[in-house]
Amino acid sequence: MKKTILGLFAFVCAFSGISCSEDDLSGTSVIKPEQTTETPLDAWLYKNYIEPYNIEFRYRYEDMESDMIYDLTPANYEKSVQMAKLVKHLCLQAYDEVTGSRDFITSYFPKMVFLVGSPAYNNNGEVVLGTAEGGTKITLYAVNNMDPTDVDLLNEWYFKTIHHEFAHILNQKKPFSTDFNQITGLATGIRYVGNACWDVYPSEDLALKDGFISRYASTSAEEEFVEVSSIYVTNTAATWEEMLETAGEVGRPMLEAKFEIVDKYMKNDWGIDLDELRKVVLRRQKELPNLDLDATN
Repeated sequence: MKKTILGLFAFVCAFSGISCSEDDLSGTSVIKPEQTTETPLDAWLYKNYIEPYNIEFRYRYEDMESDMIYDLTPANYEKSVQMAKLVKHLCLQAYDEVTGSRDFITSYFPKMVFLVGSPAYNNNGEVVLGTAEGGTKITLYAVNNMDPTDVDLLNEWYFKTIHHEFAHILNQKKPFSTDFNQITGLATGIRYVGNACWDVYPSEDLALKDGFISRYASTSAEEEFVEVSSIYVTNTAATWEEMLETAGEVGRPMLEAKFEIVDKYMKNDWGIDLDELRKVVLRRQKELPNLDLDATN
């Protein structure tokens, strides 16, 4: 095909009087990069993300960073400012506080956070809250729907997702024990159900009773492992206990066994105490009313 195209080009040049010599070709590209004006948020991001963590926080819509199978809209500027401050306070600095330095986040957290204004919907109606790509990028959707005063919504839509995706990245670097995979179905006959999770488990309570910390956790061991850790650190001890009580005689022992493996993995492989991380995350959530989420000076 390449030879045919080149031959045709030569033919056109010969019969149209156009010179094909390299001397007549311009060295200037006809493709012009999109020009953007630096905003106060750009300066703030350089100081608070790039300099301390070497993390890019992208809020302008970019086709090359977006998943083209979805119909998406850009993130609102004001919401982007708020999200940048929230991610720093509730996530990056929480790990810094627990580990005692920025080294953990600098070494392992994805080098890009990309915001999308609208939700992403799969063909089955499932809403995609976030994605992680090869350990290098986390994408957060539905940023324009964010209410920074609603902590429960912040956790459900964004920060549980960030902890979930970050845990996937850690698992890719250091796999967890296969003993975790054996707990489901070991004595009960319960199995992971893949993408049928929403049909098999119409409610969260039903998933808990079968030993899954969430409906989505029933898709696979890999998803369940990160669901256990992300749900644990974003909920109070009382809420966690309520979920275990709902799980009942069958589900509770399974969830406790699963959490034990997750807890040991984070401590032994990464030096992260999940109880301490939860304590820090919950305290930082209570500090949100005192933060100025709109200023970039």
